[in-house]
Amino acid sequence: MPKKGKKAKTSLSNEEQLLLFQQKLLVEEELAKKKERLLSQFLKDKLAKEERNSALNLNKINMQWRTVLREIKTRELHRDIEILSQTFERVVDCKDNVIKSLAKDLAEAEEQYAHALRSHLHNVDQLLALQRRRLSLLEESYNMELEALTTEFETERKTIIEQHEKEIRYLQDVFMAMEQNYIDSEYESKLEFQSMWDDLKNKNLEEKHILRLQLENIVEDLWKRFQEALKSYTDATEDRKIAFETLKVKDEKSSREIEAQMKKIQKLQEAIAVSKGRIMVHSRESEDQNQYIRNDKDLVLTQLRKLKAQRSQARGISQENLVKLTRESNATLKALRKVVDKGERILKLAEICRKLETEEEKVLPFYSSVLTLEEQETEVQSGEELTEELAKVVVDYPGMENFWKRYNKVKLEQLSLQHRRAQLLETNRKLREMLQQYLDGISVSDEVLGQLNPLFIVNHRSNLPQPLSTAGAQPNHRQPPTPCNIVEAAHVIAHTL
Repeated sequence: MPKKGKKAKTSLSNEEQLLLFQQKLLVEEELAKKKERLLSQFLKDKLAKEERNSALNLNKINMQWRTVLREIKTRELHRDIEILSQTFERVVDCKDNVIKSLAKDLAEAEEQYAHALRSHLHNVDQLLALQRRRLSLLEESYNMELEALTTEFETERKTIIEQHEKEIRYLQDVFMAMEQNYIDSEYESKLEFQSMWDDLKNKNLEEKHILRLQLENIVEDLWKRFQEALKSYTDATEDRKIAFETLKVKDEKSSREIEAQMKKIQKLQEAIAVSKGRIMVHSRESEDQNQYIRNDKDLVLTQLRKLKAQRSQARGISQENLVKLTRESNATLKALRKVVDKGERILKLAEICRKLETEEEKVLPFYSSVLTLEEQETEVQSGEELTEELAKVVVDYPGMENFWKRYNKVKLEQLSLQHRRAQLLETNRKLREMLQQYLDGISVSDEVLGQLNPLFIVNHRSNLPQPLSTAGAQPNHRQPPTPCNIVEAAHVIAHTL
């Protein structure tokens, strides 16, 4: 009995340990959930804070950018007002002359528009008629192809249906033949089985009868021997039988005690098995719970890593966007400064050029086109592809035609001045060469002596190359020097220039 109480105490202690372990696991799970909630709340707060800061910074940048743009725009407007006030008077004078020319151009343009409209409507009618004829031809060809395809489809469908029916009939015939063969083979196998079963049954009955007779004879002989041996055994074991009876009584008592002890042992074994089963069930449940908790932990860790990666990625993207924004803003500020400087320079140059304009240019700043209306129409209808970027810009912005007229005029004047400058440089170079030749002729230096000079004669000889002697001249015969007159260069210049 005391042994049984000790085992119960150990089982209770194990159950308590399992309960404590489960409570610890529940507490750890609650702590992990609290940490996860705190971490998610912290990340959400941080993300909201970053969004607020980014929105605030964006608003600050927009405000600064707007102030800069307002200042630049006010400056531009002031300058435009000054320029417009200066050019208004000049434009008013030009308008009076332009209005007359525009009235004449308007009448001519209306006539041209009416003529172009009539020709356009005629062309549209011709195109519509041509398109209707083309559509009728296409519809006829479509109907013919549709009829051909339908006839082909019907013939192919009929052939496929006939082939299908033939195959179905063939398969039905094959199925019937196989079924008939199977029935015949089954009937034959049944007959063979019945005949074999009858033969085996007869053989077994004959062998059984023979063995029965043999065994009866053997049993009679053995029974006689057993009776003789029993008599001899009872006579020899009478004393032992009495001792056996006493031992049998003792054995029954001991067997009853053993049965009682065995029942107790069996009950204990059953209790042990039940406790082991409970332990196994609890261990399995705890392992399942632990596995579930581990899976939740792994899932939370993966989500945490993903959130960290997303946060770092978002932070990097926002930082890159901020850097890109600052760079673009700096680039735009620089570009705007360049544009402002360029505009100021253009305005200064315009003021300088306005001072240098003639009275004709002030009254008529835009020259009229040299081409006639027919030539302009042919040029527009030709539609040659423009290759230069400047020509493409001219086509894209037709409102700047007057500007391009003045630009072309200035460009032509520049080219003419460059050509004139090249001519003047060429004449200057020729005059310098003539002056250099003159100076070389009147001065004596190492360079002059080294170069060819027709005025320098020593011992009746010049440093110019002499012509070759004729073929009839003798080698030893010395010709007298030819007489030559020497005139000073100063005397020539004084009397010729």
